[in-house]
Amino acid sequence: MHKNLRSFIDQLKKEKEIIEVNAEVDPYLELAEIHRRIVDEGGPALLFTRVKGSRFPAATNLFGTVRRVEMAIGPKPEETINRAVKALDKLMPPSLKALWGERDWLFSLAKVGQRDIAKNKAPVLARRMPKVNLHELPVLTSWQEDGGPFFTLPLVYTEHPLKKEHNLGMYRLQVFSENQTGMHWQIHKGGGFHYYEAEKQGQSLPVTVFLGGPPALVIAAITALPEPVPELLYASFLSGDKIDMVEVENHPHKLIAEAEFALCGEVPPHVRKPEGPFGDHYGYYSLVHDFPVFNIKQVYHRRDAIYPATIVANRARKTITSENGCRN
Repeated sequence: MHKNLRSFIDQLKKEKEIIEVNAEVDPYLELAEIHRRIVDEGGPALLFTRVKGSRFPAATNLFGTVRRVEMAIGPKPEETINRAVKALDKLMPPSLKALWGERDWLFSLAKVGQRDIAKNKAPVLARRMPKVNLHELPVLTSWQEDGGPFFTLPLVYTEHPLKKEHNLGMYRLQVFSENQTGMHWQIHKGGGFHYYEAEKQGQSLPVTVFLGGPPALVIAAITALPEPVPELLYASFLSGDKIDMVEVENHPHKLIAEAEFALCGEVPPHVRKPEGPFGDHYGYYSLVHDFPVFNIKQVYHRRDAIYPATIVANRARKTITSENGCRN
C-alpha cells in the first residue's frame, strides 16, 4: 500500500476524496473551523496550500471516514488475520505440508519489519532547518481558550533506556517556543513509561517526533496493541512492506525515511511546565497541568513537506472548576 503521505493524497485526489483550498487560511482558529464544518457534513479530506505564516501546506481530515481509512491501509491486513485464524488448526502442530499449503499469506509476512536505506535515498533528509524554529510550521490553534498551538498528529518515538524496546505513540505537543514543546504523556503510556525509567536514572530521554510517512503509522500509533508488540512492526504489517529507515548524525534513533518531518531531541528529567487548557474530546476544555518538556535540537523535512493535522473535540465548552480542581 502507501509508503508515504503524498502517495495517499494522490489516491485521494483520484477518488475525489480531497479538496484543495487555495485561498490563504489562518492556522489560528480559521483552519480548524473550516475543518469542523466539513467534518460535520461528512465531507472530504482537505489540503490547504496557503497557510498564513508558513511555507508548508497542511492536510486535515485524512482519516475522517471508514472508506478513507480502508484506502490508507487496504483490505490485506484483515484478510491475512482472518486466514491466520482459520489456519491455526492446520498449523498446530506445524508440518511442512501444512506450511506449504498456507505459503501465500505466510510469505507475505516476510515483508514485515524495517529496512535500512542510504541517506541520499531518504526523502526526510532532503532539508534540515539551519536553526530550529517551530513557528515556521503551520501548527494549529483550534479553540479560543486553548493554551497555545499544538501538534495534533505527532508520531512520538521513544526507546526503553535499558531494554531498547520501542514505542510509537501520539501525544499532545503544545508549542512553547521556537525549539520547545510540552510532552503530554502519563506513566501508563508507553512513552511515559520510558521517560519514567530514564528519569529514575537522572537521564534525559531521546525522542523523535515524526509527522507524516506511511499512513499505517498513524493507525499503529493510536491502536491499543499488546505491550510486547512493536508499533513499527504493526505498521509494517498494515502497509504490506518493510518501513524504510535511515541513520542520522548526532541522534540515537533512526529516522523513518518517508516521513514529512522529523523532530529530533530529548525530554530532560525533572523539568515540568504548565500545559493547556485545550478543547478536549468530550466537548470541554481540559485543565492546566504540569507536564515534561521536549527540547528539539534538529528538524529534518522533505523538500516539499506537507504538514498533517487533525482537530481535537467537536464543540469546546467552558470548564467550570471548583477550588479542588473538579469539573462541575
